[in-house]
Amino acid sequence: MIIAVIILVVLAVIAVSMYNSLVGKKNAVENAFGSIDVMCKKRYDLIPNLVATVKQYAAHEAGTLEKVTALRNQASAGNLSADETVQLNNQLSHALSGLMVQVEAYPELKANDNFMQLQRALNEIEEQLSASRRAYNASVTDFNNAVEMFPTSIMAGMMHYTRRQLFEAVEAERKNVDVGSLFNG
Repeated sequence: MIIAVIILVVLAVIAVSMYNSLVGKKNAVENAFGSIDVMCKKRYDLIPNLVATVKQYAAHEAGTLEKVTALRNQASAGNLSADETVQLNNQLSHALSGLMVQVEAYPELKANDNFMQLQRALNEIEEQLSASRRAYNASVTDFNNAVEMFPTSIMAGMMHYTRRQLFEAVEAERKNVDVGSLFNG
């Protein structure tokens, strides 16, 4: 009888430990995602100023400017799942990098103090966002491992926890950069 009670107590301690571990990992993922949200908010606040400054010099880049603005508005509207937010921010990062490449054709814009300040601020935010994404991906990997590995996978199934999506580079960012074309433009 005493052995049965001891076994039940040990199993209960193990179950509580696994439960707490999974909840802690889930909360770490949500915290890391919150950091990304903060960086994205800073980025969204900066984009209208950047777009307004570039518009003064690069009127015929309207398509790119409209795309950046539309993505920013869509992201700012909220109501997105974590996976949708990941995809939208990947698109926005790609659009912003495309805008910065197009801006290189405007020497007067590159000399504008306001634009240079905005570009530095955007670069700083992008670096912070990159660091936040790395922290998020580390938390998600830890969580996904717990969801898939035995015996925590059993507890995760009972808690309806499923794998989370990692932030990944969009296909265009995975390609090798043609450095020669950068100097020919």
